[in-house]
Amino acid sequence: MFPSWPMRFQQTPRGSSKSGGESTDSGSGVNTISSKTENQVEPESPISKKTSSLDQQQQVDMASDISRTGTSQNQSAAAKTPQEKRRGSTSEKQLDAKTLRRLAQNREAARKSRLRKKAYVQQLESSRIKLTQLEQDLQRARSQGFFLGGCAGTVGNISSGAAIFDIEYSRWLEDDQRHMSELRTGLNAHLSDSDLRIIVDSYISHYDEIFRLKVAAAKADVFHLITGMWTTPAERCFLWMGGFRPSDLIKMLISQLDPLTEQQVMGIYSLQHSSQQAEEALTQGLEQLQQSLIDTIAGGPVIDGMQQMAVALGKLANLEGFVRQADNLRQQTLHQLSRILTVRQAARCFLMIGEYYGRLRALSSLWASRPRESMMSEDHSCQTTTELQMVQPSQNHFSNF
Repeated sequence: MFPSWPMRFQQTPRGSSKSGGESTDSGSGVNTISSKTENQVEPESPISKKTSSLDQQQQVDMASDISRTGTSQNQSAAAKTPQEKRRGSTSEKQLDAKTLRRLAQNREAARKSRLRKKAYVQQLESSRIKLTQLEQDLQRARSQGFFLGGCAGTVGNISSGAAIFDIEYSRWLEDDQRHMSELRTGLNAHLSDSDLRIIVDSYISHYDEIFRLKVAAAKADVFHLITGMWTTPAERCFLWMGGFRPSDLIKMLISQLDPLTEQQVMGIYSLQHSSQQAEEALTQGLEQLQQSLIDTIAGGPVIDGMQQMAVALGKLANLEGFVRQADNLRQQTLHQLSRILTVRQAARCFLMIGEYYGRLRALSSLWASRPRESMMSEDHSCQTTTELQMVQPSQNHFSNF
C-alpha cells in the first residue's frame, strides 16, 4: 500500500481569464495529481540501495578513467615534436613506395610471362607448320619415286629419316646460295672488316647447321650418309666417309689464297698435316671394321647364323661413330681456316668452297641431261668394241687351229 499523499491544486496564474482559468485550474490539477501519482516510488531495501550505490561508483570511476585516458592521449599527441610527426609521415610514404614498387614488379613479371607464353605458342605453331610441310614434301617425293639431294631410287631403298635429311639438305643448299651471294656482294662492295666478319661468321654457322643435320641422319640411317646417296654423282666420286676430305680441300685452297704471310703458310701446312694424320687413322679404323664384319659374317657354322647377324649388327653401329668423327674433323678444319686467315681471305676461302661444290653439282646435271644421240652413239661404239674384242680371240683360236 502506498502512503496517502495530500492532493493539492495548483493556483491560477496571473493575467488569465476566468473561464480560461477554470479550465486551466482543472487541467493543472489533474496533471499534478497524475504526475504525483506516477512519481510515487516504492521504498528501496538496504541491499538495493547498496547495489545502486556501487553501480553509481563504478560508473563514476569509468568516466574518470575515460577522461584521464583521453587527456593523456591528447597530451601525448600534443607532446609529439614536429620531427616525430615527419617520421610518421615518412614511414607511411615509404610503405606506399614499397607497395607501388611491388605492384610495378608484379605487373612487369606478368607482362614477361605473357610474352614468353606468346613466343612459346608461336614456336609450337611454326614447328607444326614445318612438320606439315615436311610431310607434304615427303609424300610428294614418294609419289614421284625419287628424293631430293641427288638421291635417285625407289621408295623401298630409303628410310624416312634419310628422306627427311634429303629434304633438309635441299633447303640447306638454297640457303647456301643466299650466303654465297652475300659473301660475293660484301667482297665487291669493299665492306669494313667488322661488317664482313658478320657475314663470314654467319656462313660458318651455316656449315655448322649441315653438320648438326648429319648427326641426326647418321642416327637414323648411317648407310645413306656413308654411301653418299644424298649427293650428286660427281660429288660421290670425291666422297670420303660421307663428306669431303679436309686435306684435299686445303690443298685446293692454298694455291688460290695468295698472298699469304709466312706465318699463315706455316699454319695452313700444319693444319693440312694434322688433317692427313686424322684421315689416315679414321681410314685404318674403318678398314679394320670392314674386315671384322667380313670375318663375322663369313665365319662360323650355318646353324649359328642368327648369332652371327646379331654380332654383325653390333659392329655396324660403330659406323655412326666413324661418320661423326669425320664430320668433326671437317668442322674443325673450317673453323681453323677462319682463324688462320684474315677476314677477307676467309670470305674468299668460303666463296671458293661454295663455288667448287656448285660446279660439281652442275657437272652432274650436265652429265644427266646430255643428249640422247651421243649416248646412243657411245653405246653403239662400246658395243662395237666389245664385239671386236669377242671376235678377236675366236680368230686367234682358229688361226692356231
